[in-house]
Amino acid sequence: MWGIVHPLDGKLYEKDGKGNLKVSKDGVWGIFDIDGRHLEGEMYECDPQMCGWVGGPKYTNARLDKSADRNA
Repeated sequence: MWGIVHPLDGKLYEKDGKGNLKVSKDGVWGIFDIDGRHLEGEMYECDPQMCGWVGGPKYTNARLDKSADRNA
């Protein structure tokens, strides 16, 4: 899986493919929803803002979106 390592605590935040995030460090992991609520696993704490940032929806930058006709 692809993920992001938190710059302060070193935990790895990854999407699990089911709409949740797997947060892990040193072999200990936990599954959290995108609001940071614990769902399962031995790790009970995470950064809820990092969960929202990694697991939240991705939007196309309007300046790069070629599908919208701006002259209409």
